[in-house]
Amino acid sequence: MSLFLLAQANGDVKPHIKKSIDIEYKEKEKIDQAFNLLNNNKEKEAREIAHNLLLKRKLDTRSKTNANLLLAHYFNNRELIDSSLFYANQTLKVGALVENDSLKDRLYGLVYNLFAINYKKKGLYEESSKWHIKGIDISQKYNETNLYYTHTHGLANAYREMGNYSRSLKLFKECLTYKGDKEIIYGSLINIGTIYSKLKDYKSSNEYYQKALKLVREDERYSALVVIKINMATNYQDQNDFNKAITLYNEAIEIAEKKEYKQLALIARLKIGSIYVDLENYKNAEMVYSSGLHDAVELGYLNEEKIIYDNLKDIYIEQHDYKKALHCATQSFRVKDSINKLQKDKEIDELEVQYKTLQKEKEIKVLQVENYNRKLELKNQDEAIKNLKLQQEVEKKENENQILSFQNASEKKLNEIALLKKDQEIQETELIREKSIKNTILYSFLILLIPIIGLLIIYYQKLQTQSELNKKQEEISEQKISSLIKDQELKVIKASIKGQDKERKRIAQELHDSIGGNLAAIKLKLNNSINNNTETGYLSTINNQIDDTYELVRSLSHNLIPKKFIENKFCDVLEEYINSIWGSNSAFTVYPRKKVDLLDENLQIEIFKIIQELTTNTIKHAKANYIELQINLIENELNIMFEDNGIGFNLKNNKEGIGFKNIKNRLNKFHGTLHVDSRINRGTIINIETPTLTKNKNEV
Repeated sequence: MSLFLLAQANGDVKPHIKKSIDIEYKEKEKIDQAFNLLNNNKEKEAREIAHNLLLKRKLDTRSKTNANLLLAHYFNNRELIDSSLFYANQTLKVGALVENDSLKDRLYGLVYNLFAINYKKKGLYEESSKWHIKGIDISQKYNETNLYYTHTHGLANAYREMGNYSRSLKLFKECLTYKGDKEIIYGSLINIGTIYSKLKDYKSSNEYYQKALKLVREDERYSALVVIKINMATNYQDQNDFNKAITLYNEAIEIAEKKEYKQLALIARLKIGSIYVDLENYKNAEMVYSSGLHDAVELGYLNEEKIIYDNLKDIYIEQHDYKKALHCATQSFRVKDSINKLQKDKEIDELEVQYKTLQKEKEIKVLQVENYNRKLELKNQDEAIKNLKLQQEVEKKENENQILSFQNASEKKLNEIALLKKDQEIQETELIREKSIKNTILYSFLILLIPIIGLLIIYYQKLQTQSELNKKQEEISEQKISSLIKDQELKVIKASIKGQDKERKRIAQELHDSIGGNLAAIKLKLNNSINNNTETGYLSTINNQIDDTYELVRSLSHNLIPKKFIENKFCDVLEEYINSIWGSNSAFTVYPRKKVDLLDENLQIEIFKIIQELTTNTIKHAKANYIELQINLIENELNIMFEDNGIGFNLKNNKEGIGFKNIKNRLNKFHGTLHVDSRINRGTIINIETPTLTKNKNEV
C-alpha cells in the first residue's frame, strides 16, 4: 500500500513564487526517496532523511506531514510502540492543516491504521478494533478501496485475537473478494485456516491452507509457503497423524534453509521434536532439540532457546536423568533473565530516543526563532517598501474585484432566473407526459379487458353446454349398457331353452321308440304266457328283451351327457362357451390344460353348470362388461377363480339366493368349498376349491 500523500501543482506559475515551488519539489523528491528506502528495508537511511527534513524551519505542510508519518512507520517496524504513537499523533496535528479534505481523510485513514497496529502489539485489542472501525468509516466515505480492505483485514485480526471467531471469519472472507492486494488475500486465507484449526475443523482449515499454498507458489512467496506448511503440519499433529506432520515439517525446513529463513526452519524443527516427545521417542527428540539449540544460540533467538531448554528438561525428567534436567532448568532461567534484561534495555532505549527527539525538537524551534528574528531585522526595510507597493496593488485589485463581484452577482441572478424558468417548463412537460402515459395505460387496459371478459363468458357457456352433453352422454351409455345386458340375457335364455327343448324331444323319442316298444312287447308276451301257459322258452325271450331295455336305458343316460364333452375336450368346450357370450371382453386361462381335460366327467359337468350359473348371475345382477376365469390344478386340488368388474355388493347385507345355494349343493357332492369376495363398485371375486378324481382312460 502506497504511503505517499503529495500532490503536484497544476496551472500557471507566477514568477515571484517560482522559487518556493522549486524548494517544495526538492522536498517532495526527498520524501519519495525516504519512503522507497523504508519499503526496501533501509530503515535507518529513511529515518535520517525524515529527521533532517523536520529540522528545517520552513517546511510545507504536506512534507512535514509525510515526514512525521514516515517516522511513525519506522518506529512501528522497530517495535518502539510509544515513539510510533507519538509521531502518529504529530501527523494528525500537522495533517489537520491540509486544505484538501479527501487528502486529509486519506491521511487520517493511514494514521488510524498505525494506531490500531500499535495497540494490537500492546495487546489492547479493543482499542485496536476501535481505530480500525474509524478507518473503515473514513475509507468508505471517500471510496478508498485499498485502505478499506487494509482496515477490514486488521479488524478481523483483532477479533481473532479476542476470540470472536465468527465475526473474524466473516471479515476475512470479505477480504478474499478484494483483488487489489495479494498480501491481503494471502493473509486472509492463512488466518481463516488458523481459525478453523482452533475450532478443530481441520478439514476446512486445510482447504484454506491449500488455496493459500497455490497462490504463494504462483507468486514465489517462499516465506508464506513455509508458514502454510508449518500450519498444515500442526493440524495433522493435532489429529495424531504424525507421519504427514513430519513430512510437511521437513518440506518447510528444506525451503526455509534454502531461502535462509533460519527462524522458520528452527520453529519447524522444534515442532518435530514435540512429535517425538508425544511418541515417547526421547532419543530422537533430544537430538532434534540439541540441534535446534545450537541454531538458536548462534542466531540469538532467546525465546526459542528458552523453549528448547524447557523441553529438554522435561525429556531428561522422563528419562530420570535429573542432573541434566537441573542443568537445562538453570539454563532456561538464565535465558529468561536475559530476555527480561533486554526488554528493560529496549524500553530504556525507547525512552531515550523519545527524550532525544523532544530535545532536538526544542533546539530546532529555538534555532528557527533566532534565524527568523535575524532575517526579519535584515529584511524589515525592504519588506516595508514591498508592503507599500503591495498595498497599492492590493487596493487596485480589491476595487477591480468589487466591480467583478457586482457583475458576477448580477449575471448569477440572471442565470438563476433562467434556470428557474427552464425547471418550470421541464416540470410542466413532465406532468403532461405522465398524464399521457397514464391515459395510454388506462385505455390499453380497457381494450384488453373487454375481449378477455367476452372470452370468459364464451368459455363459461361452453363449459355449461359441455357438462350438459356429458350428462346426456352418460345417460345414453347407461341405456346402451342396459340394453346390451338384456340382449345377452335373452341370448342365454333362448340358447338354454332351445337346448332344453332339443334334449326333451330327443329323450321323448328315445323313450317312445326304443324303451316304450320293448316294454309293450314284454307286456304282450307276459299276457300271452299267462293266457296260454306257454313253455319256458318264452321266459328266456322276455329276459332277453328286458336286457335289451336295460341297455337302452343305460345308453340313454349316457346320451344325457352333453355331446360336446364326448366329442371335444372339456377345456375347449368351456373356452368356446365363454367366448360365445363375452367375446373379447373376457380372459380364460387353464393350467395344466391336459390334466384338467382328464378330470372325472361328473366333476366336469358340475363345473360347467357352476360356471353357467355364475355367468347368468353376472349378466343379471353385476352389470359387468368384463370377466376373467382361471382354472388351476395343483396336487389333485382344483381351484376355480371367477372375477368380474361389475357393481359388486355388500356381503353382510346380501341374502344368499337360489343360484349360490345350487352351486354349494353341487360342490357338496365333491366336498368342495366356495369363497365370495365383493365390494360395492369394485367387482366380485368367487374362489372355488375342490378335490379331484382323475378320469379313467379305459372308461367308454
